[in-house]
Amino acid sequence: QSSARTLPNICRHPMPDPIRYDPSAARSLISETTRQSISPALDAARREVLADVELMQAGANIPPDKQPLDAGFIELPAQLLSDAGGRNRKHSLVKRIEVAASRMRRQVDRLVLLGIGGSYMGLRALFESLCPPYFNELPRKLRGGPRLYYEGENLDNDSARALLELLQSECTKPQRLAHRWGIVVISKSGGTLETAAAFRLFRSALEQYYGDDSPRTRELVIPITGESGKLRSLAELKNYPTTFPVPDGIGGRFSVLTAVGLFPAAVLGIDIRALLQGAADMTQLFKSAPFGQNPVLDYVATGHLMERDHGANIRVLSTWGKRLEAAGLWYDQLLAESLGKPKGDGFCGATPITVVNTRDLHSRGQQHQEGRRDKLITNVIVDQPSSEPLKVPQVPEAEDQDQLNRLDGKTWPDLLAAAIQGTNQAYADVRRPTADIHLPQLDAYALGQLLQMLMLATVVEGRLLGVNPYGQPGVEDYKRNMGQILYG
Repeated sequence: QSSARTLPNICRHPMPDPIRYDPSAARSLISETTRQSISPALDAARREVLADVELMQAGANIPPDKQPLDAGFIELPAQLLSDAGGRNRKHSLVKRIEVAASRMRRQVDRLVLLGIGGSYMGLRALFESLCPPYFNELPRKLRGGPRLYYEGENLDNDSARALLELLQSECTKPQRLAHRWGIVVISKSGGTLETAAAFRLFRSALEQYYGDDSPRTRELVIPITGESGKLRSLAELKNYPTTFPVPDGIGGRFSVLTAVGLFPAAVLGIDIRALLQGAADMTQLFKSAPFGQNPVLDYVATGHLMERDHGANIRVLSTWGKRLEAAGLWYDQLLAESLGKPKGDGFCGATPITVVNTRDLHSRGQQHQEGRRDKLITNVIVDQPSSEPLKVPQVPEAEDQDQLNRLDGKTWPDLLAAAIQGTNQAYADVRRPTADIHLPQLDAYALGQLLQMLMLATVVEGRLLGVNPYGQPGVEDYKRNMGQILYG
């Protein structure tokens, strides 16, 4: 079997330089003395996070105050790459994902992903960031793989029915590639109601379409689940030939660089090794670089000090360009579920908000500029576009009513750069704090760095605050209540 890495595809780019975090604008409100004063606490939080990893690796009993402990995501990228380059590389998880993904992309032209929370948001971030904006509309020869659809992340009757009707109307000849579709279902336990209900619905439609006795009924369903649980039991009963694990010790919102995100990403043609390499390199930088040269620690320091000393308990992730919006929404879940928890007699956890600029300068910009001083704005900036820059067209003078001929020679990236600079200057003039994350370009390596940086920063801040960044007990409450209402 050829792997996805050997196939030409439009979602892959060469590895660029590292991403860069620049909090200099926010430092106008944070004295150097204050910033340096937090360095010992940050180092202690980093040591605790790394000690958590050692505790898990040692297989020791986890103390009650550390439970749950889901620090497995930290060393996983490096471990997966090591296995993929080792003596048993043919049996490594990365290689098995690549081979199965290559097979799946040759078998179907539509892929239905069923999952919720981290089982959905991570892949959506990868898909929208790394594949062309109109991927599903492209012809197969340009896509190189199947169209992607989501369900199981909500309980929207009309949305689920619309997707079923689309599949039933467009897929009528299962012998033809253009008419074949498959399912990737992701649930660690298999007990999450939204995903379980969607899987039953779409599994029934798939079995009816291909026929109960067709091999495709089994081959075109890929469960990604825990080693035990309801979905694992069903997968064994149905004899699905290909399954992938959701590893123990990694929570759902930290699972984007496990098979949860990697397998469907590979089906789409995304370079999963570059993703893992970016994440592994960020982890190494986090472990070794001092405060002031460490994007993870520097990011935590800015957010923590702005919240502690200036009341900036709303964190706006300002993505400059449409393709990173889903990455921002993924981060919303990560920060909210990890840090939004009780602490002593009170509560902690900043509120995350994602905006897309310049779009949201025309909806939220007024509030950010002149509203409550409760926000830290972190810009996520891609320095180079993935495609050739568009130029503002010149027109005859008689048609220059918009007076854009003055922009002769300017490109879309030039306009965006001016918007970023102008917005940051406007905020600086009224002492509104901003910081910048720079991605040299939007590719798998840079995105792997960004995702790992934000995951590491989240757990470091949790340890700094004295709350467990893992687990989500509040979410479990609604699940229990819903079950009692439905089942009695």
